Amino acid sequence: MARPADALQRLRRVHEEAVLDSLRMGGALSRAELMARIGLSRTTLFAIISEMIEQGVIVETRGPDVGQRGRGRPAAQVKLNPEAGQLIGLELARHQVRVAVANVSHQIVATDAMELPAQSDLEAQAEIAVSLVKRVARERAVRLSALEAIGLGIVGVVDDPAVPLGLVSARYSRITARLEKEFKVRVAVDNNTRLAALAERTWGAARSAGNVVYVRWSVGVGGGYILGGRLVRGAHGAAGELGHVSLDPAGRPCHCGSRGCLEGRIGGPALLEACAAQGVTLPDLAALVAAAQDRVPEVCQVISSAATDLGRVLADTVVQLDPERVVVGGELASLGSLVLDPVRSAIASLSLPNSPRKIDVVQGDLGPSASALGAIALMLHEEPVIAEHLRPATG
Repeated sequence: MARPADALQRLRRVHEEAVLDSLRMGGALSRAELMARIGLSRTTLFAIISEMIEQGVIVETRGPDVGQRGRGRPAAQVKLNPEAGQLIGLELARHQVRVAVANVSHQIVATDAMELPAQSDLEAQAEIAVSLVKRVARERAVRLSALEAIGLGIVGVVDDPAVPLGLVSARYSRITARLEKEFKVRVAVDNNTRLAALAERTWGAARSAGNVVYVRWSVGVGGGYILGGRLVRGAHGAAGELGHVSLDPAGRPCHCGSRGCLEGRIGGPALLEACAAQGVTLPDLAALVAAAQDRVPEVCQVISSAATDLGRVLADTVVQLDPERVVVGGELASLGSLVLDPVRSAIASLSLPNSPRKIDVVQGDLGPSASALGAIALMLHEEPVIAEHLRPATG
């Protein structure tokens, strides 16, 4: 039977976690806002905050001036101490490693990228990731001694999203082991496109929405779902694999093992192939986007047709998930209405067209750094990886 003192300590830790979670997700908040979010009494909350301030876990600051007529003083707010820890997000994309650095007060302090050599193996990718982090730390005065955790976005299915934090599939264990050995912190892993969805929900185009379908249209095609404000991973870590919806069971084979997948039809290589068939040869996806921006007719037609295919798949997804917003990211999203209008049209005509609901289709805000930022958002919102370091001592 637990002693009364032990029960009180456990209750105290629950209250402390509630304060930390609210500040991780909400940034700077007043004491009144914390009371409203958590439901603690004024006496209990103020005692916890005072102790955390003494221990340097959180800091007090003055918020915006609330006086409307020159009276009053700025409201006092508390936030996680920016010097208490740094968080790093990495993405291992198909051709690049990208990094973002944030402090625990949600401030993004640096982003950068480094090219991956063609056919580089996992060991080489790990060394490039380490070099990139060190370069950013050196050039942007990032204190690696204050590093709390690293989030990592990877391409493809994360085998088991239910495993404890820091445990990943054997495919990427060499990379995570290298990062853990070099920086002496835990590494959290998720699919890179899902992380981009989480980043848009945290800082970008989906910030005010609790139910979101995100699609990233680039060399490949991937998706991510936010339902009830939470990232959806699925039973096997495969939620959001929009690129592997089969449009033609008799179509060309896909690397996933199926046939006629959306990615094989509208992914970067397929678009370049379709343009070449129209007499416009382009070296890569960046050149294709540039040609579309220059309104080369053949290229615009290829992209518009592909966007219609994407819209049909998204219309089916919208019927099933009923989001309030669809966010399109990736290089192709930068083409604006050329991509978004066919998607909007397909959703409007094929997704319960007689329903009075309104579903916004918008361009993502965060650009190429979305997945690296999402790896940070994973730690701020989804996994309490910094709680043990930030939690005040009790007992």
